[in-house]
Amino acid sequence: MGISGFWQWVVIGLIVLLLFSRPGKISKMLGDLGVGLRSFRDGVKGEIKETDDDTEDSNKDSK
Repeated sequence: MGISGFWQWVVIGLIVLLLFSRPGKISKMLGDLGVGLRSFRDGVKGEIKETDDDTEDSNKDSK
């Protein structure tokens, strides 16, 4: 089954119009995605550093 119904084509057309209606919309969307990924990556690195610091502190206390 392919895309053959009238309403399916209407929905696809509306999605295409929303994506390409304003210049720069896709680049803005990709830029926001990049900022989100960078924030996520920094957050994960921060949690790893905190975990490493906690284990180092517990090792110092046990000596």
